[in-house]
Amino acid sequence: MHALGAFASVLPEIVLTIAGLLLMLVAAFGGDGSSRLVSWLSVAALAIAGLLLAHPAVHDGGTIFDSLYRADAFAAFAKALIFAAAAACILVAPGFFDRSGGLRAEFPVLILLACIGMAMMVSAADFLTLYVGLELNSLSSYVLASFMRKDVRSAEAGLKYFVLGALASGILLYGMSLLYGFTGTTDFTGVATALGSSLSTGELFGLVFALAGLAFKISAVPMHMWTPDVYEGAPTPVTAFFGSAPKVAAMALIVRFAIEALGPAAGAWQQIVVFLALASILLGAVAAIGQSNIKRLMAYSSINNVGFALIGLAAGTAEGVAAVMSYMAIYVAMTIGSFVCILQMKDKDGNPVETIASLAGLSQSRPGLAAAFAIFMFSLAGIPPLFGFWAKFLVFDAAVGAGMTALAAIGIAASVIGAFYYLKIVKTIYFDEPAGGYGEERSAIDYGLITLCALVIVFGYLLNPVLGQASAAAAASLF
Repeated sequence: MHALGAFASVLPEIVLTIAGLLLMLVAAFGGDGSSRLVSWLSVAALAIAGLLLAHPAVHDGGTIFDSLYRADAFAAFAKALIFAAAAACILVAPGFFDRSGGLRAEFPVLILLACIGMAMMVSAADFLTLYVGLELNSLSSYVLASFMRKDVRSAEAGLKYFVLGALASGILLYGMSLLYGFTGTTDFTGVATALGSSLSTGELFGLVFALAGLAFKISAVPMHMWTPDVYEGAPTPVTAFFGSAPKVAAMALIVRFAIEALGPAAGAWQQIVVFLALASILLGAVAAIGQSNIKRLMAYSSINNVGFALIGLAAGTAEGVAAVMSYMAIYVAMTIGSFVCILQMKDKDGNPVETIASLAGLSQSRPGLAAAFAIFMFSLAGIPPLFGFWAKFLVFDAAVGAGMTALAAIGIAASVIGAFYYLKIVKTIYFDEPAGGYGEERSAIDYGLITLCALVIVFGYLLNPVLGQASAAAAASLF
């Protein structure tokens, strides 16, 4: 592809890069007083980048920049979810930070920079692009986790995320260096060609280490240890961001890496993915039962949901990949809706409240919020006819279609365990003796997002033709 065409394929990243640099200057000269302006301009930049995904060069541009970057329907699908989730998290942040005065103008800029890294991750066709994109996202995320500098929990979350993230990066780098050393290339296609002839012991070790490093980014067991502490300690809008956009990016990256680079060695990596899936489902279900903090519970919920999504990848088929992408689309709606509901949990003085017990009696004091909470919890539990059931059905169906009936059966059985703690929240909201109650806050943006996400979860089946077609096209571009 000629140079102009190559740059057309990265228009979303170019827009976000220019916007990030310009808004950083606005933040520097305007100070924290410009934070709302910077936030709205950041959302506008994400919207423009999202619209550019419809350009043929962006979603069907092929491999460019000497096989470093791939512009295809798979990347475009993932980027659409990433940009939408990031925009939602920027929109709800001012309401959370207003009381503490912690909203800095750099907050939305950091999210834009993270989005650039995530866009590179999902389009990576080479180890070099993969690592640069992943680290750009990670470096922004470390700062976001510790954004409330005067909050000990936030500082602790940022430090833990940084230390464990550095460890995971080292593991990933070691795996990639082994694969490079034994295959002689960093290009995904070249690695796949080398693995097609035979799988040496060195290549197997490289494969294991690389997948272990990537498992950290999706918080799959046993690389999940950072998730509960970071989710609890980070500011709630940042936790919502971590639970949505980076999760989509990391899942898309691990899918592309497994299918494109490790495709010929499917027999080896499928065993690893099956273990990651089952361990994540079981630990996420069991460990969440005793949680009293809603954000820690959502952390284990994210681990649990990652496990279900990995069942689709374990199938190793185009149908399985399509199921993973559909699952992530539905998961983003459930996660954003749940965390915007959590943002409404404030006492009479406007201070955030995170205990599950404080939800008691919410159905009487805030019936609309209680109904939305129940919708998201039922959907996360996979209870029909809500859209979350369809997400789980798709990955189980893909596993059965690939001859992994036992894996699907274990996943279905484990989903019953996970349903317990979601239903516990609904029981607290509707049947427990009323607690102190929350302060009344009127935020059109928050209520609008909650309503939109709830409508998607309740009436999402009407979107099935569009979602099914888009996810199938995304999966087909990998095979």
